[in-house]
Amino acid sequence: MSYALSIESMDSHPIAIAISDSLSKQGVNKLPVTEFEHTPGVGVAARIKSPDASSSKAVLIGSPLSISRSTTEFSPKLITAIENAYSRANSVAVLAIDGLAYGVFEVGDQMKADSKLAIQKLEETGVKTWLLTGDSENAAISMGSKVGIKIDHIYASATPEDKLNFITSLQSNGKVLMIGDGINDAAAIAQSDLSIAMGSGTDTAIAAADITLIRPSLIAAIDAIAISQKTVRIIKSNLGWAFFYNVAAIPIAATGNLSPMYAAAAMSLSSLFVVLNSLRIK
Repeated sequence: MSYALSIESMDSHPIAIAISDSLSKQGVNKLPVTEFEHTPGVGVAARIKSPDASSSKAVLIGSPLSISRSTTEFSPKLITAIENAYSRANSVAVLAIDGLAYGVFEVGDQMKADSKLAIQKLEETGVKTWLLTGDSENAAISMGSKVGIKIDHIYASATPEDKLNFITSLQSNGKVLMIGDGINDAAAIAQSDLSIAMGSGTDTAIAAADITLIRPSLIAAIDAIAISQKTVRIIKSNLGWAFFYNVAAIPIAATGNLSPMYAAAAMSLSSLFVVLNSLRIK
């Protein structure tokens, strides 16, 4: 457990955070970590000193598929635990130490109260929604169906490259908005036409996104889109007013039919109109 806590506490993935929080609450102690490495879509690896500090162990933790490629064959008990976790539509992380798989962590998702409403509102505005996730197919379908996403719009076990390619394919049919929070989402976020990162997400996702939400809610994403659309409408109305005003006023001033004092007052009035109109953005 100390090996698992030590390596997962250095990772920002939601599953890693869940595991490290759970182990910390159980009073598990950390061990010194060196050579830490995170591989997006795979897992994390590091060397961790043993409790007596006499040696160090090569520790891996990640998806069952990725861990199976670098360890000995899983024991029957571990295989059963993985299958049971998948049958409950939960995510799985396997811990391996020095090439031997020692244990399985089962992590379940919690649905945010407003997620279903957010998806419904997006669909009502004409925005088609997809779920791209690195989780298993059972977990993805379970969560996606609960919020109203169509089964054929759920893409599970997606690597960072898969997400990037999927966004690119969607862009052939129109503009794409990507909402994500993890390192695995960063490439897809950067590729999309408009991108939103959750404020609770990783620094990589936030840096790649156009908008960062302070509230950890998809409703906030809808609010951001609505504010953006209203901002564009007000910008267009300000430009329209400025164009009309200059077309009408410049000829009058150029022919000498408008004194400098009145011209200055009219210009101030125009600026005041633009400022007041912009204040409608809330």
